[in-house]
This record gives sequence, C-alpha cells and structure tokens, in this order.
Amino acid sequence: MVEPLPRTPEGVELRHLRAFVAVAEELNFGRAAQRLYLTQPALSRTIRSLEKLVGCDLFHRNTRSVGLTPAGTALLDRTRDVLAGLDSALTAARAAGGALSARMDRLWSPVEETFNGDLTPMRSAFELMHAQFPIPEGVLLEPVNAGGVPGIQLARPEDSETVAVYAHGGGFMMGSAYGYRGMAGAVADAGHTRVLVPEYRLAPEHPFPAARDDVCTAYRWLLDCGRPPESIALVGDSTGAMLILSALLHARECGLPMPRATVLLCPAVDFYAPADDPPADAEQHMRFQTAYLAGRPVSDPEANPMCADLTGLPPTLVQSGEFDGLGRNTDALVERLRAADVAVRHDSYPVDGHAFQIYWSFHPEAAEAIGQVGDFLQKPAPVTP
Repeated sequence: MVEPLPRTPEGVELRHLRAFVAVAEELNFGRAAQRLYLTQPALSRTIRSLEKLVGCDLFHRNTRSVGLTPAGTALLDRTRDVLAGLDSALTAARAAGGALSARMDRLWSPVEETFNGDLTPMRSAFELMHAQFPIPEGVLLEPVNAGGVPGIQLARPEDSETVAVYAHGGGFMMGSAYGYRGMAGAVADAGHTRVLVPEYRLAPEHPFPAARDDVCTAYRWLLDCGRPPESIALVGDSTGAMLILSALLHARECGLPMPRATVLLCPAVDFYAPADDPPADAEQHMRFQTAYLAGRPVSDPEANPMCADLTGLPPTLVQSGEFDGLGRNTDALVERLRAADVAVRHDSYPVDGHAFQIYWSFHPEAAEAIGQVGDFLQKPAPVTP
C-alpha cells in the first residue's frame, strides 16, 4: 500500500506531469522532447524539477537507456488518470459553454433580427423571448396598482418582509411587467422577497422622464403604504438599471428616504456621443437613446446617471459579464459610486451575453448570479471593496 502524501507538493504544474508522461511512454528524452516541442535540455530540467518537488528519482538514466523507477511506475498510471480527467473536464466545459452560448443565441437572435425595423415586431419578439422563461415553482403572481402605475407583484405566500421594485430592461422601448415575470420571479424566489414590477411607460411614445417617474412613483407608493425604507430594495437590469439610478437620484432630490439596497444587473448606464467608439448594433442602440432622450443632451444628469452626483445612494450590488460589449462603462460606474462613498460590491462573471441573468433557468453562472442577488437583498450591508 502506498502512503499518500498529505497534499500535492507546491510547485507541481501540468507541464511537469505532461513531461513526465511523455518521457515515461517514450523512454527516450530526445523523442519525448520532439513530442512536446521542447528542446532536450529544457525537458531534462523539467523532469529534474519534478523529481525535486516529489522528493525521489522517477527514472533510471544512463548513456544507453532510460527506465522508470518504482516511484515512477507508481506515479505513471495515476498521472495518466489525472491528465485524462482534466482533458475530459475541459472538453465538457467547452462543450457546455458552447451549448449554453448557442442556446442563449437561439433565444436572442429573433429579437436582434427585428432591430432597425418596425417597433411592433421588435416588441413582440422581445415578449416572445421572455415568455420562454419560467416562473419558479411556488411563486405566485398578482396584479397591482402602484399609485396609478399598473404592474405585477410576485412572491411566495410566506414572503413579505422585503419588497423589491424591479425595473426591466429593453432599451427603454421594449419589455413589460408581465413579460418579465420569469426574471422577477427568480429574484423573488432567491431573495425570499416580494418583487413589484411596474409597467413603466415606454419610448418613443413616452420619452424621458416618463419611465423614471413611473419607477419613482412605485417606490413612493410603497412608502405611502407604510413600508419602511429599510424593507425596500430597487433592482434593474440593462437600461432598467439606468432607470433605477435615475429614480433614486430623483427620489433623493424630492427628499424621499433611500431604500435599503440597490442591485444593478449588467447596467447599461451610459449614452453614446457621436465621437464614441460605437458598440455592436450601434444603429439600434442609438435609436433607443434618441427615442428615450427626445432631444435632451446625453450629458443631462437627470437622464444620464453617469453625469450625476451619486452621493447618498444605498449599498449597491453591481453584476456584469466579462464579455458583455454593452457593459463597457460598468467599471467606470463602480468607480464613480465608490468615489461618492457609496458602499458597492462588483461581481463579474465569465459570461458572453448582455443581461445574462435572464437565462437563470438553464445557465449555471446566471443561476449563481441570481442566488447572489437574493443573498444581497436579505443582507445588503456586507460589501466587498
């Protein structure tokens, strides 16, 4: 019986193990070096380094032959298993990642195909995409009138302590409260909270400040209903995150108390000036911007939180995707929040896709992100630097 080491010696790397297996299989340093595209001296140094890390000789060497020592024989099969397992894991990860990305693309492509066309098909495609996302089992939906703003509320029957106002994304021109029932339900389920989704008015029929005012009205309604501000959170994804920030700033100017927490999911929180490097689908995103601003300058701090004073905002969780082209200003937003002495936590996920959290029902990183949202809504105080 071989006594296991208490832990893998520090410093052992994959290059050591691959070099060891190559030499063990070839029993010739020259052929093994060619197989690994290394020089023979470099390979010899790698093997000597591994032997030093393991603490014993792995090969018998002389001028005519190379052979495995008992220690080398004991290591070989186990190392093959390690490398095979790693290769299998990486293959599975690539396959899963490709399958997940393909599934996300299949859901999003019908929406993207309507860009730069008529507004009605674009809105319909966006609703049809969101209709494919389920409401978590046990989460109930009911209509609500939030101070004159229609909407829906989702919760489990026992969840009532905290309520989150959720502003959906959609470029200010698409989306609906009912359409976002799956995403809002996921937040309600993860956070054991009620989620109120106001049916805010959309551009171009209702440009700024209509959507912001509707979100702010829903928040004020909760306060008027006797909800203490420490039991309320504000959540938004994509352009909905911009609405959340704008509503908070407007509430601050109106003298309303701040809620307990804010969550910004893949925030699309900046507008594009003509001199900017345009994002993908630049023409469509400029269409969103133009419809929402309706002639206001991109630097208007009321409409663009990136140009506003952000002091006094509540603890904030920001989530972003590392490969989200529309999240180019997320780091700048986080820095602005920190400069304004806002307690902010920024979680970045290795995901390719904007507002990836909406895919929570099948995407592991999205599900993890929603879980973190739920934890933050329950305990927003601990904030990482």
